Formats: sequence, structure tokens, C-alpha cells
Amino acid sequence: MTDKEKQQLLQQLLEKQKTDKLKPTDRYKIPPQDMPEQNPVTRRSNVNEVATGYTETQARLEAMRCLQCKKAPCINGCPVRIKIRDFISAIADGHYKKALDIIKENSLLPAVCGRVCPQEVQCQQTCTVGLKFKDPTKAVSIGRLERFVADFDQNVGSIPAVAAETGMKVAVIGSGPGGIVTAADLRRAGHDVTIFEAFHKTGGVMVYGIPEFRIPKAIVQKEIDILAKMGVKIICNFIVGRTRTIEQLLKKDGFDAAYIGVGAGLPRFMGIEGESLIGVYSANEYLTRANLMKAYDFGSGADTPIALSRKVAVMGGGNVAMDSARTALRLGAEKVYLVYRRTEMEMPARIEEIHHAQEEGIEFHILQSPKRIIGDQNSRVIAIECLKYRLGEPDDSGRRRPIPIEGSEFRIDVDTCIIAIGNIANPLIRQTTPGLNFNKWGNIVVDEETMATSVQGVYAGGDIVSGAATVILAMGQGRIAAAAINQYLEKKKKK
Repeated sequence: MTDKEKQQLLQQLLEKQKTDKLKPTDRYKIPPQDMPEQNPVTRRSNVNEVATGYTETQARLEAMRCLQCKKAPCINGCPVRIKIRDFISAIADGHYKKALDIIKENSLLPAVCGRVCPQEVQCQQTCTVGLKFKDPTKAVSIGRLERFVADFDQNVGSIPAVAAETGMKVAVIGSGPGGIVTAADLRRAGHDVTIFEAFHKTGGVMVYGIPEFRIPKAIVQKEIDILAKMGVKIICNFIVGRTRTIEQLLKKDGFDAAYIGVGAGLPRFMGIEGESLIGVYSANEYLTRANLMKAYDFGSGADTPIALSRKVAVMGGGNVAMDSARTALRLGAEKVYLVYRRTEMEMPARIEEIHHAQEEGIEFHILQSPKRIIGDQNSRVIAIECLKYRLGEPDDSGRRRPIPIEGSEFRIDVDTCIIAIGNIANPLIRQTTPGLNFNKWGNIVVDEETMATSVQGVYAGGDIVSGAATVILAMGQGRIAAAAINQYLEKKKKK
């Protein structure tokens, strides 16, 4: 549909609503609104955001597709329980500030979540419209609508109200999505909150891990600024476990409780020959150099060493692998291969991210995996030797197990390899916090109802608890922890 046709359809629907309530059959006929995007060829050479956002007409049309179900099953798919039906109804009526206020009752990061949350396997998976069409991508585009109202309010930046001071101090370790939400909820309750961040910039994975073309860093900074305006103290370059331990914060520095949200930042490697060659990166290192240290911005004078590659192989099939491959393109690579040992169907990356990568010319090598990385006499990468696979029976993850095909080795010439097969927890907290219980993978063990750890007054959430997961899941756990910390501090104050 053209923009004019969309405007005409919206007017027709608004006129119909004046005399008769829209029926489900009317709503099903409204076409899903595609997200406007940069041209794939153009965006390969810039780091501007790929998706440019709904127009007001598109947002209202998409919102009118919502059936306003009484039971609102979409809410059950949202880790922070946003009142999805209500905020979408407000958008349909043209009340965007009201819609944002509804979202912010449960989520402080709508501009972020609207961009990177995997809605197709969360709120949109349970959407009645999507179930009607048997396709979550045809569900009401909840995330795009969330982003629309968040962006509509970018120049306002409403600051949540803060209760009277309680005299209680809380340390929040890590300034990623979980830490931000926890700090905000605790500050709202009137506690004295300090965030300790190991890096020189706040934002966690949203800043160092997710590229600018998916989340503009100015959006993350705006949310951090709101925390500061609420009175949350933020201390960077502070490594808990080295600068101070959790025990010291609680017993010597006067903190009454602590929340650990340090993520899972230690990269996994494949354990194959050649991983120590020059030109092999973990995805963490590659993306941190590109994002946090602005290696992508060649004209700014950023003095960040990073490979200027011609041919790049990225190993993995998740969002981090897609981010790495697409970043390599924007850093000037002529050819980027994504090597994954299962099929596209089993890739854990978001459907949208896979689609964008393919549009931009990333070459997918599925049912293949590197057997070794080959170097020259100067220990620089020159190729990878891959093995072909077939799929067997499902494994513990529910995905079909990849089985190597003997004698199927072949070579791909590359000069850079990026390993993007997942992360594990950094052992620093474990090594420096007596009494804190961890599982066999190095993740902190918590009570899932409160996110309380084995150490009194210490709570945890996000990837350090669940392993590499999503922004919204970390936020959901942060909210649970904040509520539990509020109760703990109330009891402590009464003693």
C-alpha cells in the first residue's frame, strides 16, 4: 500500500468506529504494517539504524489490528508483564503519551526492548492474531509499536517519581538492562542506590555488544541519564571483585543489600587447531572494539586497533553471530561467511536479524563447521578447513543434533575468523565471594521467586544467573529482585 492508501484506510476505520465498533473480521483485514528500512545496499556502508520506525499512520493501523482480547494472552509472553492490550489501545486512539506511561509502569527501557526483544517467541507468539494466521510474524507487531511510542517521546524523557528517602543503601553491580531496571525500581522506593560499572561507559551489553545499527547508543544514554536525574549514583571503572569485593561493600562500605547483574561476558571458544592465530577474534572482543571503542568510525580519529579484513568467517547462528557478520561488512569486508553446523531453521537468532543479514549479502554456510583454522608462516589466518554435517535426532536443546560427515572436509580462504558460539560467566565474582553458590556452568544459583542468592542481602539476575539470554529476561529478573530487596530492606529497617 502507498502512504496515501494507508492514510485513506485509517480514515475509513476511524469513521467506522464512530458508528460501529470494529469487529475481529474488520481487524483481520487490516494488512500488517511492514517496518520501513534503509536500503540493504546503502546500509552496508553505514552504521545508521537499519529500521527507521513506523509513521504515525502505520502505528495506528497496526494498533487497530489488535483484537483487545479480554484475557490478553500476549501479557503472559512478556517477562516484565507490560499491559500490552492497554498501551496498544491508546496508540489506536492516538494517545501516544498515555501509551508510553502504561509501558513505563513495567519497563524503563521501551526504546531498547522495542528494538531488540525477540517478540516473535515471547509476546507475539501468544498473540491471538498471530495464532489466527498460524504465523507469529503476522501477529500484532507489539515491539514495533513499543518502539514507536518510545521514540515519539525521545525529547520528553519523563522522570519517574521517587519516594521519601529510606536511609537504606543498595549496591547494583553492572549497568546492563537488568541493573538499570533494578536500580530504577529501588530508587523509586526511596533507597540510596549506587551502580558500579566495570567499563568506562554504562549500558552493559547494550553498549559494547549490540551494534549501533540495531540500538543507537544515544538511546541507551538517555535511559542512563534518567537514572542519574532520579538520584542514582553511577561509578564507572569499578570492578567488583578487584576494586572492592561484595563482602567489603556490605560489611565495610555501609551497603544494606546488593544486586549482581554482571552478565556472562567470558567468550566460549571451539577448542580447535588455530584459534590462537592472528586474525581470530571472539565476538565479544570484536564487537567491543567496534561498538564501545568506535572502530567503525574511521573518520573520527578513534585509535582502536581492529582487523581491516577482506574475507571474514563468523562461526555461530545466534544474534551475536549476526551482529558480528554485519559489523564486519560495515568495517569494509568484501566477503562475509556465516558458518553454522545446523540449518537456518535451528538458528537461535531472531528471524528479523537473519533476514537483514541475508539482505545485506552475508553468505550462509549451513550444516558446516570449522575443523581447524589455517595460518601462514607469520601465524596469520589464511583459511578455515570445514567439515559438512547432517542432522540427526533432537538433543537436550530440542534441536536436531548435527552429525559430521566423514571425508567431507573442504577449505574456505579467509583472513579473519570471529567465534560467536556463546558466553559463560566470568569467574571473578565466584573467586572473590565466599558463601555464594554457583551451578556447574558457573552461574549464580538463586531462588527464582525472589532472585535471592545463598548470601543474605545479595540478589542476582540476568545472564550471570540464566546464561546468555535476552535483554527483556534480564529486566524481568531485575524487577523481581528489586521487589524482593524492598521487602528485605523493610524488614531490616524494623530490626
